[in-house]
Amino acid sequence: MGQLAFLRMFILVAFSLDVNDNRRHVHVFRKGKRHQHSLAKIWIEKNGQQCVEIAESELSQKENEMLVAAINRHWDFINKQITKVFNGEKTISIDIEK
Repeated sequence: MGQLAFLRMFILVAFSLDVNDNRRHVHVFRKGKRHQHSLAKIWIEKNGQQCVEIAESELSQKENEMLVAAINRHWDFINKQITKVFNGEKTISIDIEK
């Protein structure tokens, strides 16, 4: 598991086991509760191109919109971090609220 970014009360995470999934995505957990299930799954690409979409979510529409906007702003960084996770490399977590 690689922590990619923090956004307010959320942590964006990628799992190395997801390398064979058909679309790259992040899982969203609430800070301090990572051992529980993912609150959202957000695709970050489609056919290799930037395309941020909610795959599934238990969050509010406002929270989903905030996450999608932040991921779009920091897409290059997040995508590179996912590549590191898939390659077994260490990731760097940043605060993407700004």
